[in-house]
Amino acid sequence: MIVHIIKILTVLNLTLSEKLSFYAKHRRVFLFPYKLMTKFMIYMKIFIIYMLTALLTPSRVNAITLDQEYLTNFVKAFVEKNIAPPTEGKMEIKVANIDPRINIKPCTSPLQANIPENHNGRNVNVKIYCEDSTSWKMFIPVKIRTTIPVLVAITTINKGTTLDNSNVAVRYKNQSQIRGEIFSNSDTVLGAKSKRTISKDTAITRRNICLVCKGESVIITAVSDDFVIKTSGTALKDGSIGDQISVKNQRTGRTVIGKVSSINHVVINL
Repeated sequence: MIVHIIKILTVLNLTLSEKLSFYAKHRRVFLFPYKLMTKFMIYMKIFIIYMLTALLTPSRVNAITLDQEYLTNFVKAFVEKNIAPPTEGKMEIKVANIDPRINIKPCTSPLQANIPENHNGRNVNVKIYCEDSTSWKMFIPVKIRTTIPVLVAITTINKGTTLDNSNVAVRYKNQSQIRGEIFSNSDTVLGAKSKRTISKDTAITRRNICLVCKGESVIITAVSDDFVIKTSGTALKDGSIGDQISVKNQRTGRTVIGKVSSINHVVINL
């Protein structure tokens, strides 16, 4: 618009004083575009400064949260996700305290973790690391305690005592301290007898009880594809579930080999 006004003044061939008088009367027309452009340039400078500051200033999003509490929870969650507890068991995870003298650097990228392939399942050194341009890593020790359901004596059980709900119960025990073939419930052993004295809190195993005990009467079941015959007999040896033992047929006097299937019950497959 200003260019067009200047062309008109040129065509009219006005004197200098007339041009100055015209400018004085219409100075707002000349000043408005200039003020508008000045404001626009100021806004552009502010925008450019803001963008450069945002691009050049390092991000510190995670710097506040990368403290000992954050790392402890991070490692615990990683172990829980990558190490499965035993069947029907429980897992307790204890992360070692991080030395407060260690300067934990910030990490703008997602924090990573790794568990060594060779570990004993009880002590694990978890490696955590940051893959920023200035990368770093740290090893944090973790202790894992796994417990499993175990049938134990809840009182001292003397030799020859029958197992029942008054002297046995299921308790969770440290898996690393369990020895022998244990029972996770009492379903198959109630009615069995102790072969020796069993101390309180000791696990009930195949070796310290007998479902069929030497010298006691048993039921002998002979099974074939065509028939099933039951008779009584006498156990000539102690046995637990699945054990092959000798029994004497009380009717015929013959000694046969059968498999212990339950309390005082032996099966012979013909």
